[in-house]
Amino acid sequence: MSYLEFDKTVMINLQESLSREVLRTNRKGAYHCTTVVDCNTRKYHGLLVMPVSELGNENHVILSSFDETVIQHGAEFNMGLHKYENENYSPKGHKYIREYNCDTVPRTMYRVGGVILSKEKVFSMYENRILIKYTLEDAHSATTLRFRPFLAFRNVKELTQANGNIDQSYAEIPNGIKMRLYPNYPELHMQFNKKAKFVFDPYWYNAVEYTKEMERGYPYKEDLYVPGYFELPIKKGETIIFSAGDKETATDHLKKVYAEEVSYRTPRNSFYNCLKNSAQQFYFRPNETDAYLLAGYPWFKVRARDLFISMPGCTLSIDDPVRFEKILHTAMPAMRNFMERGAADPVIKEADQPDVLLWAIWAIQQYARGMGIERCRELYAGFVSEIIRYIAGGKHPDMKPADNGLLYANGAEKAITWMNSTVNGKPVVPRSGYIVEFNALWYNALCFHKELSGGENGAGQAVDDLIQTINRSFPETFVNGYNYLFDFVSGGMVDWSVRPNMIFAVSVPYSPLTRLQKRAVIDIVTKELLTPKGLRSLSPKSEGYNPCYVGAQTQRDLAYHQGTAWPWLLGAYLEAYLCVFGKSGLSFAERMLISMEEEMKMHCIGTIPELFDGNPPFTGRGAISLAMNVAAILRVVELLKKYNAE
Repeated sequence: MSYLEFDKTVMINLQESLSREVLRTNRKGAYHCTTVVDCNTRKYHGLLVMPVSELGNENHVILSSFDETVIQHGAEFNMGLHKYENENYSPKGHKYIREYNCDTVPRTMYRVGGVILSKEKVFSMYENRILIKYTLEDAHSATTLRFRPFLAFRNVKELTQANGNIDQSYAEIPNGIKMRLYPNYPELHMQFNKKAKFVFDPYWYNAVEYTKEMERGYPYKEDLYVPGYFELPIKKGETIIFSAGDKETATDHLKKVYAEEVSYRTPRNSFYNCLKNSAQQFYFRPNETDAYLLAGYPWFKVRARDLFISMPGCTLSIDDPVRFEKILHTAMPAMRNFMERGAADPVIKEADQPDVLLWAIWAIQQYARGMGIERCRELYAGFVSEIIRYIAGGKHPDMKPADNGLLYANGAEKAITWMNSTVNGKPVVPRSGYIVEFNALWYNALCFHKELSGGENGAGQAVDDLIQTINRSFPETFVNGYNYLFDFVSGGMVDWSVRPNMIFAVSVPYSPLTRLQKRAVIDIVTKELLTPKGLRSLSPKSEGYNPCYVGAQTQRDLAYHQGTAWPWLLGAYLEAYLCVFGKSGLSFAERMLISMEEEMKMHCIGTIPELFDGNPPFTGRGAISLAMNVAAILRVVELLKKYNAE
């Protein structure tokens, strides 16, 4: 049996199949996403979802779905699936599915009487194009296929309703048509690799429902426009390829193009390969020179903190240091613009967050550990020095160095850490003052700067003195009488909440804690925060624990960092655990990864969702694929390989 395969019993059970999503992306920020039975359950779902530069930075659903109908002896068998009011699913095409496989590309096997039809989908890596390959595996009589395209042409955050403003006109192109419903949108080119008959039969399918939006408290009903249908005969053993993109394609090359696209894919036949494949789906190259990592799908763009936290795992851990260098080459000018002029970058958002520069140094440090200190010194020593001078000079608007060497950040009125949910403009978790992970990263950055500068006195006496000062002040400030770390300290006020941010004081390569102090942190994190899916953002024993990320937006915002479990923190935890326990911790770390491997067949298959409920059954929530989570688990897998090799 294949690694990502689901049989008939799963596929025809909508409670099981509708909870499993599939995501395919390209390097231009476009994607295809739906459920394994091709029934859209989110307004973000679609066969072709892509950025439209003329309409801003958001993605737009162009082609929502593509319904197939098998016709034999005049009988029609529609294999589409849509949800309507009162739990009414129509036309219930899932009942014809016999098998679904996603090891290389999504592949669905249908059986309609004596007809066996396979459907495979590939999303072009460098074009905004979906390719669907249909093969008639078996048939005992003449067979015709009919296809109805469901068009949306709208922002992913909106829904469309039947209206008289659409442009119903279309133009014939080789083996298909092109059309555009509204101005400023690109034309949608729908073509086949053989001649197809198009019948203009315009119709609005009203009140299609998206259950995930209903659960999230958003509007959830949409009307989709179907301009007509394509019809063409297919013989036993014949393959037909459909293309939908923002540019016309050469139809006689579609089979070759499809085969080339498949050859680029990493087969998802193991846990590691699933993670590798998922990591590559975050790559974003809007032009020939710039390279980025998207924070996640389906709604996140490029975010500075996520970028630097994710870079090592999504590049170095899958043996792609060149990609790391390209992304950092793009990011460095953006960070320099912020440091020198306070300028915001049009692509890399939230670069002004105080810890972003510290995470940038941490990412470069991982490059040095993988590629060697000399190579790192040659490429990035100057950039690291600039960041150290900028922060030590008190130039950041929201973070200043104090006399004790620690960094004091102002987060009372605005969210400045990764725990950034807000309600009515105010942070739900207002972390301000001496913030534990900021200062753990600061100490680590100073020590790495010294290493990168050549060791003793290489970075200057002032840096050496600062390291020694923080070596004393960090434990004095953060280690409390119960042997764990305060989450933040502000003046005479200390936060006693047990939160996971203290784990970074153990996981970073240079820590201001003693071995006993590290062990104490590991102990309390294990007892109160560890779950099979990540670390809780707040202990159940702490006031305000709210572990279930459900309900309307405000309800979810209040729970976002108040008990939900985050997989990227599990990466830091296991790195810290192995740092403290060495090889004796290997079996424990390997067991912890088993629960993450289970996710490969759940939620969005082959990747890891944004977060999980903090209580059993630890249901996955939020974005269907998050770069920080995938990167963190990839780094743990790489770390385990190194330990086992030793």
